Amino acid sequence: MSENSESSGTSLGSPSPGGTAPGPQPEPLRFFGTTWVDHDGGYGLRRAGVSVGSLAAAVAACLVFRFAYQGLEIAEVGSLVGMLVVLMFAICSAIAFRRTWEGFRRRPSDPSREDSLRGLKSIGFIGSLLAYFFRSLIEAPGEKLRRTEYEAALARYVKRRSTRTGNPAARKGGKGKRPGRR
Repeated sequence: MSENSESSGTSLGSPSPGGTAPGPQPEPLRFFGTTWVDHDGGYGLRRAGVSVGSLAAAVAACLVFRFAYQGLEIAEVGSLVGMLVVLMFAICSAIAFRRTWEGFRRRPSDPSREDSLRGLKSIGFIGSLLAYFFRSLIEAPGEKLRRTEYEAALARYVKRRSTRTGNPAARKGGKGKRPGRR
């Protein structure tokens, strides 16, 4: 939950016409929405589905990669080209895995750099799928990061709201009061 989204006015204050509660709202996660907050609404089934789905997609991607490699062998492009293709996919997958895994723990410090790595992560999509699989065994991918941000935003909201309670004019010892008669 970023400071900008917290102070945008849409998530704070009185309930909106949709009936949302005042205060910061949790950021939805892909495939989970906001069920990660209270682990309700089929959270366990969704986690199992993400685990199975990401592993199945990674296996299917490996099979497609195998067919592509067999195509290179049939075309007789040479062992050097085949080795370079395998090496490229392996390195891109390792980088994509690492970047995806780090993205579950913290926000990128330089979003423009992450955008420039989008092509590399697309080539190494198998690594990203495996990162989703392993993370979904522990929690919803990105849940810990979003929970930390959401709880911090809630704490800031409660602190701000508690310091503004009461009528400031009724406080004792305030400035600008006339001295009383004796």
